[in-house]
Amino acid sequence: ARWPSPGPPNPVEEQRARWERKRSRTAKELLETEHKYLEQLDLVVTFFVTILKAKGTLKPALLETIFGPLESIYSASHVLSLHLERGNLGSGLENFYQNLELYGHYAENLEQANKTLREQLRKNKSFRRFKKLQEARPQFQGRKLEDLLPLPLQRLNQYIKCNKYSFVITSEYTAIISEAVKSVSEVSQWVQDIIHKRENSLQLLRVQKLLKGQKTQVFTPGRWYIREGWLLVVPSKGGELKRRMFFLFSDIFIETKPCHPLHLLNSNKLACQAVYPLHQCVVDKVFGHTQSQGGLLSLSFPHKTLLLMSSDQQDINDWYQSLTAAMMNAQENCI
Repeated sequence: ARWPSPGPPNPVEEQRARWERKRSRTAKELLETEHKYLEQLDLVVTFFVTILKAKGTLKPALLETIFGPLESIYSASHVLSLHLERGNLGSGLENFYQNLELYGHYAENLEQANKTLREQLRKNKSFRRFKKLQEARPQFQGRKLEDLLPLPLQRLNQYIKCNKYSFVITSEYTAIISEAVKSVSEVSQWVQDIIHKRENSLQLLRVQKLLKGQKTQVFTPGRWYIREGWLLVVPSKGGELKRRMFFLFSDIFIETKPCHPLHLLNSNKLACQAVYPLHQCVVDKVFGHTQSQGGLLSLSFPHKTLLLMSSDQQDINDWYQSLTAAMMNAQENCI
């Protein structure tokens, strides 16, 4: 007797099987990476926070500043891993997203934490010796405390980058897991904003230190660094081109030139030549539209027109785009 041939494959069942395989793989990967993350956090909690509290090597306020809510972050992730091990995705994620604000507070504190850590390593001999001994333990595998402190922010980026939770959704827990995905995204954006502001502050301070004297105040609340670079200034009445370093910010455009190389104090600094307000600026590309060599920009202000040239066409195009965007934003903010 002949067996009946199997019917055509069921696309719904095939899709369901693929989904289940993906869900299983991702859940497994999430649990494995969470275990690894916990092992690394455990090094800090066990060999630093717990022992330092018991020994009293650092005052409680200093401990709080350096480590922030790290113990609470560790506890939240530990609970999440236990739920994942038991397959309790819904309750695990519900508990986890309620603790996500800890990551935002940790990010806000991290700059001060690193500063306090450096100060204590410089001032506190017993803490310096203690840190060295702990880091020499085989569990650390050559890692320093400074390498481990940013771990929570790196893990948060992994959560949002991989968006793992969206793959482990079951109909039973859809609302809870969707809320977890939303919470991770919101806290991740909060952390990215903190990092962006910190990086901007460092850029403003760097430029301020490059300038000779304190007459030009670069570090101003609400100001954002955009870019910098060398351009040639074309004199309005003819003459030689002048090579100048320009700094573009969200509200101003600064023209500088190098100080004399033989100057005792300022040989490595830049002298400010002019500060142009962007809300009063009009930018035009004089040439550089075609595939020619370089280009020329015209920046018009109420009492001056600035002609800037570069032999690199891509460079002049980038400056044109940056200046135009900054000018438009500055003018909108003045309305």
